[in-house]
Amino acid sequence: MFTRLPVLVILATAVIDAMGFGLILPVMPDLIRDVTGGDLAQAAIWGGILSTVFAVMQFLCGPFLGSLSDRFGRRPVLLVSLAVMAADYVVMALAQTIWLLVLGRIIAGVTAATYATALAYMADISTPQEKARAFGVIGAGFGIGFVLGPVLGGVLAEFGTRAPFWAAAALAGMNALLGLVVLKETVTDATRRAFAWKRANPLGSLAALGRLPAVGKLLIVFFLYQVATAVYPVIWPYFTVQRFGWSPGMIGLSLAAYGVGFAIVQGALIAPTIRIFGNRRTVIIGLVIELASFVFLGFVASGTLLLAMVPVFAFGAVGLPALQGILSRRVPDDSQGELQGLLSSLTSLATILAPLVMTQVFATFSGADAPIYLPGAPFLLSAALMGLAIIVFLPSRKPT
Repeated sequence: MFTRLPVLVILATAVIDAMGFGLILPVMPDLIRDVTGGDLAQAAIWGGILSTVFAVMQFLCGPFLGSLSDRFGRRPVLLVSLAVMAADYVVMALAQTIWLLVLGRIIAGVTAATYATALAYMADISTPQEKARAFGVIGAGFGIGFVLGPVLGGVLAEFGTRAPFWAAAALAGMNALLGLVVLKETVTDATRRAFAWKRANPLGSLAALGRLPAVGKLLIVFFLYQVATAVYPVIWPYFTVQRFGWSPGMIGLSLAAYGVGFAIVQGALIAPTIRIFGNRRTVIIGLVIELASFVFLGFVASGTLLLAMVPVFAFGAVGLPALQGILSRRVPDDSQGELQGLLSSLTSLATILAPLVMTQVFATFSGADAPIYLPGAPFLLSAALMGLAIIVFLPSRKPT
């Protein structure tokens, strides 16, 4: 199917992208307090600012770098992004002021396009029938990184708040060097597209790709899916404490279990599911499982039952690679980078919006003056969004 060494580099890129976030997460509160001299509450505020600027830059720059990769190739965009990412982690490791950390997260938001370019690379080297499986491989790498990042970050934190940044820099740097040796360019003269500023931004890219037959509705489904599933990282820690009194260790264990299940589904179950049901039915299966999972979470009363159901939640992840595969097949070969950049921007926009909405819903239905005590209300909102995604997706058919 794929050439092994290049795919290994692309898979490592996905793992490093996911690990890079989780790796530094355990030390951020202490690091922010160290550079600002403030308390934990002030550190949380600065932590929110750092997360927001990262997501905003990723939203703005995703289509830009995707369009650059359509014009100049995947290889230079990937290698430069990885090299800048490594340098950025070094800057953050040495930062003595909060503004250097802010600058670091701004640069990290830009270089996060490595994930979108990695997806475009996999689309380039895959046949139409292999695209969903290829995206599943990348998803599996992200799931592995999601599990390993916080664990490794917690271990490295024992050596100081800067140690995880040095580790992240080393990983990105080594992957860049490996990519320099083994990555071959996948954009050819036949698929190269001229760079256009009007398409190198989220709105221009959305307008251009949305005009393609049956693509606009699929982009809406993708965005609704991303907003709905963002409830997990946003609400899960607060919900499990409020509803079941879970300790941080139990919360970490449950997230790790989900990450393992996610990686298994994306890496091993995508191909057989699509082979049996096809891309379209696989999308529907994934969306329905996600909807049922959210309804269950909205009303679950047993922490033990919740933990037992985590692998079932993870199986809902079969739908996203199949959806990405359908989108990739409906977009011209010279626009694969632009498509992945736009999907990256839509994901970032969901990351910006979901915390604002989901946390407000949680506060409204779990506080002392709640009209109805229902800590699972954010999951029910996600169920409604997933139901809307199903309604939008069902009429979408392959254009003639």
